[in-house]
Amino acid sequence: MSNPPEKTLKKRFTTEIVKPTARNIALCTDEILRSGVVAFPTETVYGLGANALDEKAVGRIFKIKGRPTDNPLIVHTHDFSLVKEFAASIPSIAKDLFAKFSPGPLTLILRKKKCVPDITTADLPSVAVRIPSHTTALTFLKACGVPLSAPSANRSGTPSPTTAQHVYDDLNGRLPFILDGGKCEIGLESTVLDIRGKTPKILRLGGLSLEDLSKAIGTVDLAPSSIGEGETPLSPGMKYKHYAPKAKVVFSSYHERMHNGITEAYDKAKTEGKNPVILCLDAHKELYGAREKILMGKDYATYAKAMFSALRDADKSGYNLIIAEGVAPHGIGTAVIARMLKASDGTVI
Repeated sequence: MSNPPEKTLKKRFTTEIVKPTARNIALCTDEILRSGVVAFPTETVYGLGANALDEKAVGRIFKIKGRPTDNPLIVHTHDFSLVKEFAASIPSIAKDLFAKFSPGPLTLILRKKKCVPDITTADLPSVAVRIPSHTTALTFLKACGVPLSAPSANRSGTPSPTTAQHVYDDLNGRLPFILDGGKCEIGLESTVLDIRGKTPKILRLGGLSLEDLSKAIGTVDLAPSSIGEGETPLSPGMKYKHYAPKAKVVFSSYHERMHNGITEAYDKAKTEGKNPVILCLDAHKELYGAREKILMGKDYATYAKAMFSALRDADKSGYNLIIAEGVAPHGIGTAVIARMLKASDGTVI
């Protein structure tokens, strides 16, 4: 399977960014129930939503994004009681995890019912399920009355959108409405956990940390962040290049004196005629002197929240090389590392 050709979807909509008023929620709901696609906010990133049980509607998601059709989608609902409508079974561990971490940035892999089209799950026998915590997302999902498939609302491979404007920048003319729920609280996609085996396995790190899950349920395995070309991904984010801006990204390994390697890489790039910028925590800005910087906040949580916006801002500002500080490999830092390795295509200093 491959990316749908760009020419299969011409710009045909006047895309509007709309506030989540009752009237606009109703307009967006009508669009969903007509097999349409609407972008909406979640606490993680903005999602590109369509009726997960409508094969025609889900097909439009793939065309709008230019997404490979062997890359499964996550199904979103507003209430745990509705999961049984599209999941064949809900084991006790799923009930415990949903009770503890949902609504929130957790996606569980369950066995699917036949009502879920194969296009939604990339022909897999499983379905990925999430209950977002964003108030607008929950209101919209409840109004729709159907589960929504909702990958990130961006062109496939580009940095995920954390504001309505990001969605507009990528998809203007390709969908009618973008529900504006402000800036996403977490800024990273959900953590995807496969609970079908003997030991739960994280397929994608995200807004919920390995430490949080281990504390709640004991031993949790971590799947490789990438798979081979001929393999079928069990989760979004496992196979294809993701999160990449137009500028080249270089990611630093984390250590006490990483700023030395970063400044060396920056200065070398300048002598080669490049236009680099450094992504760094606020407390480290003095380490880089007068070199161009984009500040990433006070800690790793703010780094995570700012990351996709920073990659987009660097492009808009004309930088052609992004050198990102490494982060410690624990908590949400582990998810940041996974994203930056994808964005940099594994280029590490």
